[in-house]
Amino acid sequence: MAHPLMFDDADPYLARIRAVALAFPDAAEKISHGHPAFYTTKVFAYFGGSVKVDGEYVQHARSLIILTDPGEREALLEHPDSYVPAYLGPSGWLGIDLHPGTDWAEIAELLDASYRLTAGKRRVAALDADRPA
Repeated sequence: MAHPLMFDDADPYLARIRAVALAFPDAAEKISHGHPAFYTTKVFAYFGGSVKVDGEYVQHARSLIILTDPGEREALLEHPDSYVPAYLGPSGWLGIDLHPGTDWAEIAELLDASYRLTAGKRRVAALDADRPA
């Protein structure tokens, strides 16, 4: 049974995430468990997530879920908009709620870091080659 869509395709927050995520070498988008997922051979980001509170799932519909480096995870968890997403959290993923005061430069950095953890050496080299020194 397919998961219901859990996002608005016209959401301006999703549009900003798409613009950054799909600019990475070989990045693409698919729907996974009702949410947009950005990937190369592995997923590096999701738009939207949830947490389990008292046995019930609480949606974080406007959020970015990214894979984190274990050495940076604790610092990122101190971010006021961060949360540990259901299912993915124990594997090193972190959610960041998006809102009008979101620092989009920081979001771009988090997407870049997550991409680098999943994309492989060839894609990371291509990413670095596209950036000015």
